Amino acid sequence: QVQLVESGGGLVQAGGSLRLSCAASGSIVSINDMAWYRQAPGKQRELVATITYGGSTNYAGSVKGRFTISRDNGKNTVALQMSSLKPEDTAVYYCNADLLGGSSRMFARYWGQGTQVTVSS
Repeated sequence: QVQLVESGGGLVQAGGSLRLSCAASGSIVSINDMAWYRQAPGKQRELVATITYGGSTNYAGSVKGRFTISRDNGKNTVALQMSSLKPEDTAVYYCNADLLGGSSRMFARYWGQGTQVTVSS
């Protein structure tokens, strides 16, 4: 079945950088948009960045200019390059993809397991 696997989370000092990666695997037919979300303790899940199949991107205002989302359609991967990190960026980051795969005949949203990003001050 379809699986999204994330990597790259960890502990970083404020002002530092991290690169998150997410690889989709399984019986994937096609992937449309991909995205990164995050959820801090006690807060709702927040959309961080999106990228279409063609490479058009959108960012939350809080990360614009600091984060960059990218994808490799050949490898079915999406990455989030995070720079100038702030303590308020601390959250569990989730990979998301709108894809056609598995036993489904329709596109559906799939989620990664989440990876912890902690930014110390």
